[in-house]
Amino acid sequence: MIKTVLSVLGKDRKGIVATVATTLYEAGANIDDISQTILDDLFSMTMMVTVDEDACGFNELQERLARDSEQLGLQITLQREDVFDFMYKV
Repeated sequence: MIKTVLSVLGKDRKGIVATVATTLYEAGANIDDISQTILDDLFSMTMMVTVDEDACGFNELQERLARDSEQLGLQITLQREDVFDFMYKV
């Protein structure tokens, strides 16, 4: 199991949460925590996600989310939690 941070950013539209959640579900991943905000028409969401690499590898999940990103016209980023923590360490 790998702990990850998933970020979504872009213009608000219907189906964002449903699309991302469906992709995670189909990959056997679990949403551990979620936060989302809408400012005017800007949508921002951050999820803590546990990826079960026996069900779907990290790289494969990134590819699936990249397809969602293209379909929805949003920026979707999946990072390993340890890498995320290291990058943003103050």
